[in-house]
Amino acid sequence: MKAIVTGGTGYIGSHLVKRLLKDNWEVAIIADPKFGYDNILDVKNRITIFEYTGQIQELIKFFRDFNAGIVFHLAAAVLTNPSPEQLPILIDSNIRFGTEILEAMSDSGTKLIVTTGTYWQNYNGEEYNPVDLYAATKEAFEKILKYYVEAKGIRSIVLRLYDVYGEDDRRPKIWNLLKGIAGTDKSIDMSPGEQILNLVHIDDVVSAYISAYNYLKQNSEIKSEVFGVYAETQKTLKEHVNELEKTLGKTLRINWGAKPYKKREVMKPAYLFKNPPNWKCMKLVFIN
Repeated sequence: MKAIVTGGTGYIGSHLVKRLLKDNWEVAIIADPKFGYDNILDVKNRITIFEYTGQIQELIKFFRDFNAGIVFHLAAAVLTNPSPEQLPILIDSNIRFGTEILEAMSDSGTKLIVTTGTYWQNYNGEEYNPVDLYAATKEAFEKILKYYVEAKGIRSIVLRLYDVYGEDDRRPKIWNLLKGIAGTDKSIDMSPGEQILNLVHIDDVVSAYISAYNYLKQNSEIKSEVFGVYAETQKTLKEHVNELEKTLGKTLRINWGAKPYKKREVMKPAYLFKNPPNWKCMKLVFIN
């Protein structure tokens, strides 16, 4: 079993790489050295690393030589409020790079891909209404993916991720900020906190990618599917914060309602797609 992982140095991607290695896969990642390898230092010497410089013929050669059975495409620029100067980063990372991956696949023996979307692609539960430009680029890539499925024989599954969390998550998420002020005199201004979040533990998210691969591999008639990676339970932001406070055993000074909701705040996630087959969210409690 051989897999190519994009975004393998990121939080979710690094966890997927380690799970694949644990399951005795041969793993290669496509990386940009400027992002570093901190998340995979403990396994770096066990994987193949292809540092992509934008020369697509080199990428095609890498795909031919490695001959993977599956691509797990997680690489993305998550810029939810980009400046005008950051627009090329969004386009290059979320559309161009993914298209180059598909082109390299079409010119190699690698024909299966599990790629990553977001529930923010469906604002107000609509079939097409991206919350922001980031979500719009994810939707645009899915449209390009459809061409490669129909014309180039690639078979795909898209996983629409919800809110991912984990004990070792060092990303600039609200939970890390709250942990930093817990038990201190510092306070933080927040919205009224009635927006609903669906939190999924990193281990469950990784299992969803594995389940998606197995489903795609075992059902050759499947050309393209979309699944949602969400838990059975959901709570408001305020409820999650209260639960975090109890878990930490420390007071959190929150000024609820001191900030307005964002202009296109997702107050209630849409669940337009079913969970991946043979997958279930196992960790239903938000733990520290």
